[in-house]
Amino acid sequence: MFLNIKLFYIFFNIFYIFFISLVKFKIKCMKTNVVMVRKMGVFDVNQRTKDGMFNANSLLKQWNIANESKKEIKDYFDNKSTQEFIEVLKNDTSTIGGIVPMIKSKASKGENAGTWMHPYLFIDFAMWINPKFKFEVIKFVYDELIKYRNDAGDNYISLSASGVKLKGYDFVEVAKAMQWIVFGKTGKELRQSATQKELVELNDLQSKLSFAIDMGYISTYPQLMSELRKIWNQKNRKF
Repeated sequence: MFLNIKLFYIFFNIFYIFFISLVKFKIKCMKTNVVMVRKMGVFDVNQRTKDGMFNANSLLKQWNIANESKKEIKDYFDNKSTQEFIEVLKNDTSTIGGIVPMIKSKASKGENAGTWMHPYLFIDFAMWINPKFKFEVIKFVYDELIKYRNDAGDNYISLSASGVKLKGYDFVEVAKAMQWIVFGKTGKELRQSATQKELVELNDLQSKLSFAIDMGYISTYPQLMSELRKIWNQKNRKF
């Protein structure tokens, strides 16, 4: 009997290590492969989470349609000031090897197609499209949406590691419950389009739940779901 118990713990630990590795791998993939669609005024802006680069073609296309304009991206790159700025970025001494100003995708279609620009170059490009963009672009590029999104992924790892300690823990059910609390609905890729406020709320919720489980304040899965319902009710009560 002692041998069976010992074998059980060995297999449990192997499963636990495998599970955590799988979750980390999925979160890593989420960080490296997602294209976020964000709002900059009335325009949709695509930004990659793996390197923070922005899709220049997408923004220019929307601007041309909205303003019946015929600006072309090659005109921006033909500017002497643009070429000089790109050289400055390439020779930036604060980054090993300098900054990669842009990457021209080989894809002809799909979300990865087009010219992707480093945030510094994208700011200059957006202001070339329209100087009135200046304030909105600077504020937009330097917010912390991607940081908060990645933090949400890291906190999900912690919550998952804590959650498996509860018998009957259902990852899908818990995820949907948190979506109802934060977003007021359920669905795929809600995190990609989340506002900074929503991501902060999600991070805080995941962190607190993980802490409560680890400290024994929440000791069963039904108790966890009950607490999630209480949080939702408290947030949505009308008086």
